[in-house]
Amino acid sequence: MPQEQAKAQRGEIAFVASDTETAQQALSRLAARYGSVPPDRAQVIVALGGDGFMLQTLHETEGRNVPVYGMNCGTIGFLMNEFGEEGLTARLSAAQEEVLNPLRMHAVAADGSAHEALAINEVALLRAGPQAAKLKIVVDGTVRMEELVCDGALVSTPAGSTAYNYSAHGPILPIGSDVLALTAMAAFRPRRWRGALLPKTAVVRFEVIEPEKRPVMADADSRHSVRDVISVEIRSEPRVRHRILFDPGHGLEERLTREQFE
Repeated sequence: MPQEQAKAQRGEIAFVASDTETAQQALSRLAARYGSVPPDRAQVIVALGGDGFMLQTLHETEGRNVPVYGMNCGTIGFLMNEFGEEGLTARLSAAQEEVLNPLRMHAVAADGSAHEALAINEVALLRAGPQAAKLKIVVDGTVRMEELVCDGALVSTPAGSTAYNYSAHGPILPIGSDVLALTAMAAFRPRRWRGALLPKTAVVRFEVIEPEKRPVMADADSRHSVRDVISVEIRSEPRVRHRILFDPGHGLEERLTREQFE
């Protein structure tokens, strides 16, 4: 079959795929049909896989200002469009764009080292020993909770609110709501405290109480982990913009709404 030149409004395409057999086979067929250029030359990137691969692609293309269109070849595809080989050029031209700002994590470990990472979904603090973690929560310089005894806590973006946050019984946040979810995991004290909704501009700081006795690790999108943290500061990073494309009627707003009724 001759290549169909995908050079409409979106321009040249770079196809990338996860390591699964299904995604790799789709990559071969689509590249043969539509042509493919290296990601650094593309006007749009088509990511073939699941949500995990989509997050990987967004992190790897950070700073390039190139939109990413995902097609689901995995098991979980909240950030992905339905897979289909026909009419891809038209789908890309008609796709609607969402812009996501990640969270920036600044973690300080017990040895004094500082670590920074970006998270599109969430930054989580998790107990790293047999005893529950004890955390002090400071928001915008004001102590909001002197002591939270829990298995962990996380701060989630709206895009990540259906991931780890939702599994921890946190709220689903609409895209564009300009809020972050602070969610406790298995809170022991205060027992009934589940978390809080915070403005997107909030700076959240966790301070670990009794870190030698109750070690805690910090994790950004399950990609960057720091063990034995003593403090973690989290804020939205407006200078970083991830552009994601969705088929009309299947954007993140619709997916967030649908998720709450399934």
